[in-house]
Parts: sequence; structure tokens; C-alpha cells
Amino acid sequence: MLEPDVRLQQLSAWFDQQLSHLFAEHGWGTVPQGTLTPASSDASFRRYFRWEAEGRSLILMDAPPPQEDCRPFVNVAALLATAGVHVPRVLASDLQHGFLLLDDLGRQTYLDVIDDTNADVLFEDAVRALLAFQQLPLDPGLPLYDEALLRRELQLFPDWYLKHERGIEWQGERLAAWQRVCTLLIDNALAQPQVLVHRDFMPRNLMLSEPNPGVLDFQDAVYGPVTYDITCLFKDAFLSWPQARVDAWLQRYWQQAHAQGIKVPELFEDFLRASDLMGVQRHLKVIGIFARICHRDGKPRYLGDVPRFFAYLDEVVARRPELAELGELLATLRAEEVSR
Repeated sequence: MLEPDVRLQQLSAWFDQQLSHLFAEHGWGTVPQGTLTPASSDASFRRYFRWEAEGRSLILMDAPPPQEDCRPFVNVAALLATAGVHVPRVLASDLQHGFLLLDDLGRQTYLDVIDDTNADVLFEDAVRALLAFQQLPLDPGLPLYDEALLRRELQLFPDWYLKHERGIEWQGERLAAWQRVCTLLIDNALAQPQVLVHRDFMPRNLMLSEPNPGVLDFQDAVYGPVTYDITCLFKDAFLSWPQARVDAWLQRYWQQAHAQGIKVPELFEDFLRASDLMGVQRHLKVIGIFARICHRDGKPRYLGDVPRFFAYLDEVVARRPELAELGELLATLRAEEVSR
């Protein structure tokens, strides 16, 4: 027999109360009988449900404490809204229990609909939203993408991918080489102008909506490197584009950022190098996160996208001589895998 979903029962009871208040507040009349269905889940402990009735649609977020905290979502949503970014409105909240009631930005993500023919248009809209929130003044309420955070993220790769997925622990010269690579990547990130960074600004978190796009999953926002989000957008966890097309999109963003007063490097080649190295930091982090999700949280499906990130790494290593040591480390991993 299945165990009762106590969280869902609590969420439903809270939602019934909020729905009555919401309909009364807006003069929508009697609350109709609706349906509550799973909307989506992600790599965290959060769950989303969609309520629908008579042409109305609402989203419920279940973010169970202590694993999740709704407050950053509420705070960053308000901040992004001041920049005109299309984010869900928080219609009701119970921060103590981890419940949020949100308006519904739609059913289709960019990932659902994007292809070779519409990518230019969709990404143009996404870049417009990105540029809008990159111009927000720095708010002391958000954390910084500082050296400690960058280093913790990089450490996910040896701690979870190497150790738990591959049974490897680098020592001696390999460990020293890894540490030098980490220092190079961290120095690159810290040298960049600081803007608001979404940290997962990718097609899966962008909704096809009006105005377009709707932006989701922004609760981990920080102030950090200007190249982070734009690199994340084009070097996605779940789909890949030819490098020449990515470079053209990056140049288009760089031109617009310049025109709007965002502090990007004066030369595109310098911007592209900063983006490349920023991407390497993210790719290594995500490989570690996907291994952690598998071995700690019992969700192995994310490991299927790990080869995509190694392909990204290979592209950058091939055109950045300063990453030769990383290339050698990755080559040893492949050799050891073949020799098994």
C-alpha cells in the first residue's frame, strides 16, 4: 500500500483556504470545482502542481523545509519584477511550511518548443529579459558569487563525479593540476563585472508566454560574473547548438550589452574568453551536481546528460591553450574508462 502524501494533503488544505480568499478579493464569485495535477518537478526537493477550473489556472509550489526555503524565491521574484521581467506573481504564501500560490505562466517551456527555425527569435526575447535584470542596481540582500562559492561548486566534480561515479580520487600531480585549473577559473570569474546572476538561465526555465519569456527557477540568484547567465543560456544542460552559432549569439548579446551600458569587455575576443572559462566552471559543477543527484538523491536520469558537458569542455579546451592541464586530466579519465 502506498504511503499517504502528507505534504500534499497539507498543501491542499492550505490551498483551499487561500482560494476562497483569492476569489473573494478579486470578486470572481463562487469558487468552482477544480482539478489539481502535477505540473512539474526538478532536481531539487520542490514540487509544482497546477489547479484548473473554468478557464482559470494557478500554480502551487511545495518546497519542504528544511531542504528548501521559499523566501529567496519571493524576494528575487519581487526584484526581477521591478526590472519588468515576466516572473510569477506570488498570490499567497506560507513561508514557514514552504507553500506558495503563484499565477501560471503557461505550459510550454523553451525546451519544449525551440528548434533551428525559431531559436533566433526565442533567444532574442530571452536576451532582452537578461539585459533588463543585469541593469538592476546591486542589492545587499543577495549573496555574492564569491571565491568560496565558486570553489565549493568546483569541488562537486571531484567529490561526487570522480569519487562516487568513477571511484577515483586525484592525488599528487593530478591534484595539483586540478587546483591550478580551479584557480584559473575562479580568477576569471572574480575579475568580471558583477551583475544579478540567475544561475540557471536556460530553456528549461524559460516559459513561452506573453510577454515572452516567463522566467522561472530564479531563487538561487546571486551577484556575480556578467558572462555567467548568457553562457548558461547557449550551453544548456539538455540541448546543444553548433559552436559557430553560439559564438554569433554571444556576439549579438555583447553588442547589445555594450549599447545598454552593461560593463562587458571592450573587445569581443576578451568577452569570448571570459565566457569560455566561465562555462568551464559551470560545466564541471553541473557534472558534479548530476552525480550527486544520482548517488545521494536516487535520481539517475540526469547522468544521461553528463556526456553533453564533457563535449562542451572539449570544445573550450581545444581553443584555450591555458586549459591544457584540464585537457590532460580529462584525457586520463577517458583512458582509465577504456582500460576498465
